[in-house]
Amino acid sequence: MLAGVLLIGYCFAQENATAVDQQPPSDKQINVNWIYGAYVPKDVDLKPLTNEGRWRLYLRQTYTTPGIYVKTILFTTHDQIQNSPTEWGNGIEGYAKRVGSRQAQFVIQNSLSAAGNAVAGWEPRYDRCRCDGIWPRTRHAIIRNFVTYDRTEKAIRPQLFSYAAAFGGAAIAATWYPGNPNVLVKGYQGAITQVGVGIGVNWLAEFAPEITRVVRRNKAADNSVKSEK
Repeated sequence: MLAGVLLIGYCFAQENATAVDQQPPSDKQINVNWIYGAYVPKDVDLKPLTNEGRWRLYLRQTYTTPGIYVKTILFTTHDQIQNSPTEWGNGIEGYAKRVGSRQAQFVIQNSLSAAGNAVAGWEPRYDRCRCDGIWPRTRHAIIRNFVTYDRTEKAIRPQLFSYAAAFGGAAIAATWYPGNPNVLVKGYQGAITQVGVGIGVNWLAEFAPEITRVVRRNKAADNSVKSEK
């Protein structure tokens, strides 16, 4: 079913593609970090993704980079600590069920989001702010969790598919949970979770270069101190 939804999305995208969209995608346009996902560096022009680029980005985000698996483990660990759902217990078997459930949920979420953005021609990546200062960049990270760009990469559109996919992924996952939970409530919880997680991920994506430099500087200083001893 998911493969069908994604295929339909890319078929619509293919019909709506322009001549510009047919240029081969550059790897600089489809960066995927294992922590904060898809992003466009500040020194790389934000260009519309080709259909091939969207497909490659989807594969990287959903299957071939460790980010989604790390996300699964983090959410599963939280579920295990909370013993949610309680019917699965807190043993190894329960943990395995939670891993499978969360992984399926996030694959569904990524697939719905990718298909929706492909149909509309909207931007699925985070673009680092072309501005300076902590607050302007933080504001950009927050705003971009609620809006994105259309095919022109200039006109603003709501992050409709990101939140619809979070809702849909959580609601579909609820259908195989024991105890028949309310799928609408679960979907709402998934969408609300996307607010906090999305802002946090965008902030990390925005300030990752500075964070990396600080970590490397501290590591180099530690190694220098050790070599002097």
